[in-house]
Amino acid sequence: MSSADPRRRGRLALALLLAALVIAEGRAASARKPALAVTVAQAGGTPAADRPVTIRGTVLGLEDAQLRVATAAGAQVITLVAPLVVIGATRASLGDIRPGTFIGTAARAQPDGTFRALEVRIFDESMRGTGEGHRPMEAAGTTMTNASVDALVQRAEGPLLTLKHKDGVTQVLVPPDAPIVQYVPGDRGLLVPGASVVVSRAVRAADGTVTASRLTVGVGGTRLPM
Repeated sequence: MSSADPRRRGRLALALLLAALVIAEGRAASARKPALAVTVAQAGGTPAADRPVTIRGTVLGLEDAQLRVATAAGAQVITLVAPLVVIGATRASLGDIRPGTFIGTAARAQPDGTFRALEVRIFDESMRGTGEGHRPMEAAGTTMTNASVDALVQRAEGPLLTLKHKDGVTQVLVPPDAPIVQYVPGDRGLLVPGASVVVSRAVRAADGTVTASRLTVGVGGTRLPM
């Protein structure tokens, strides 16, 4: 055998080794794909079955801890769990909003940088600071702002509120047709048939059952902003 044969055999062995490594890496990558998919799904947040949801509708009835609510998707049974917090909501008006009032408002962004209120919720003084801040909502161009009214300027189309919060300052125009409610302390006694209700941060388990411990209920026929 010539002196070149050892070099040829060496190059052939190296080529075979590299090919084997490529094949092995490809198999390993294929084996890793399911694990990667699971990791990405988990990184996206809580599984849908355990993710908090908001349920809006009308009370059908309450028996022990089982609350039945008529929703746009049909009747929903919700198991109420401790510690239960029930907040009442009564009708309010623009006259109930003044400097220093702590409010929450869902609003839509306007071209001039201000926002136009879709609804306003006046918090009871005991709830001051709840959810303070300015943040986007699911619907494009809409935001939720929980803040204190720093100033109020009357305009032809409604008062322009300057809201101060931990994230800065937001100006919101409140048109005459924006629904306004005021939060008051409540209890289970408000959960009567026909009452408007919003169940916050309800948890739907994998078996479809729903539990919740925080509700807002319309008082005296008050319909809650939806």
